[in-house]
Amino acid sequence: MNTVDEDAGTTTTTTPTPTTTAAANTSAGLHNSDGVRIITDLTSLGRDADPEASPPPPTQAPALIMSSRDFDPIFSGGGISLLTGNRNGSFNYGYSTFKGKRASMEDFYETRISEVDGQMVAFFGVFDGHGGSRTAEYLKNNLFKNLSSHPDFIKDPKTAIVEVFRQTDADYLSEEKGHQKDAGSTASTALLLGDRLVVANVGDSRVVGCRAGSAIPLSIDHKPERSDERERIEQAGGFIIWAGTWRVGGVLAVSRAFGDKLLKPFVVAEPEIQEEEIDGVDFIIIASDGLWNVISNKDAVALVQDIADAEEASRRLITEAYDRGSSDNITCIVVRFDVA
Repeated sequence: MNTVDEDAGTTTTTTPTPTTTAAANTSAGLHNSDGVRIITDLTSLGRDADPEASPPPPTQAPALIMSSRDFDPIFSGGGISLLTGNRNGSFNYGYSTFKGKRASMEDFYETRISEVDGQMVAFFGVFDGHGGSRTAEYLKNNLFKNLSSHPDFIKDPKTAIVEVFRQTDADYLSEEKGHQKDAGSTASTALLLGDRLVVANVGDSRVVGCRAGSAIPLSIDHKPERSDERERIEQAGGFIIWAGTWRVGGVLAVSRAFGDKLLKPFVVAEPEIQEEEIDGVDFIIIASDGLWNVISNKDAVALVQDIADAEEASRRLITEAYDRGSSDNITCIVVRFDVA
């Protein structure tokens, strides 16, 4: 579990399964220091068990879930905290991450609750790497740290976010000299600041909210086919062409990202930011495109709107995306608000 300031609220932690340490050291569990759990029961994931299969003897340790479809373990966890400024308000969050059908894991995520200038701040982020995992891992380790240390973060979060995203991208490119020049990552983030929800997005990971049972988009995917993105790229001297899908320079299927040194200045880490009052928002979903490629905003909200536990909701979305044929890594964070 990521460190939570005890003054900010209380947390609940999922205890790691002792028999799965070796797997955790080699898969997505390394992507977050939170209480990581490996799901070992297909039934708990909503998957029909084989009615003719014999249950293991009582003394037999549970096996990692591996089916005929080469399932890898799903790592999940979560916590609960009070909302600053609302004596009776709280939120619970859960995350799940799954390598899926890919040979390697390039998704990273972060959940963190910290005190910044005397105010409780909750950070949630999904980082979907491409060309390797280096950029996504760098963002997990540095983006929120840089943001919380910005001198104007609390009083002017939008300006701080823009400046920190730009500087973090520049710092990464400087540190990565000599490494892969085609590695990059999206970043979809949600920040809780008192009664405010601030969403910042770069790339095609996405944040979706639920209000009174309806899906509300809190970010817009950065795709080369967007008319405003195409115009921006072409004005900067770049181009997009069709190569299975629209791609910047015929290579990259997102128009904004961290990293991607060879495609600067066409592919930028300039975030689009949206702010909402938490009051009236039931929950939010932050996920990589491994989920959104196969599940619409409306379907995602409908699937989990009646699941009170955020961790369970995140697992439900992961398994549904896999069942619908997602061929990508899948990472999802759900944050559910209980505002009195």
